[in-house]
Amino acid sequence: MSLLDDVAERDGWRCWVCDEAVDPDESVNDPRGPSVDSRTADRKAKVAERLAHRGCNTRKGAVKVVIPWPDHLYVVEPAPLITVAGRLERKGGREMVGRCPTERDAQEAADWLVDRFSRLVPGLPVTADIEPGGGQFLITLATRRR
Repeated sequence: MSLLDDVAERDGWRCWVCDEAVDPDESVNDPRGPSVDSRTADRKAKVAERLAHRGCNTRKGAVKVVIPWPDHLYVVEPAPLITVAGRLERKGGREMVGRCPTERDAQEAADWLVDRFSRLVPGLPVTADIEPGGGQFLITLATRRR
């Protein structure tokens, strides 16, 4: 098995940048084709490579990657997820990621975050907590102890 196959299998054939499926049969030269994104610049990263579409991997070299929050989630002051992921991966601990007006909105966002982080930072186990206060609900992400 090749490095690409190993990384792709671990990442479930999903691009870490856009979170869309990567077609294993697409040419590696096609923008939607599979590629391995090496994280050599981040020596403290627990996972050295991640799967990305060729186009997403190439584009991130010229433009800072932004992981968008889905439009259907109602989150006030959403945190930049790449920054949160980097800090949690390096230091662990807890990070506040946003506020929601209802507990239902907060739970939906928390569920999405745990799912998204499982692909954004494979191998970094995170949990989401919801804390009420001041008529709103605060969402925090925390690393689980291994």
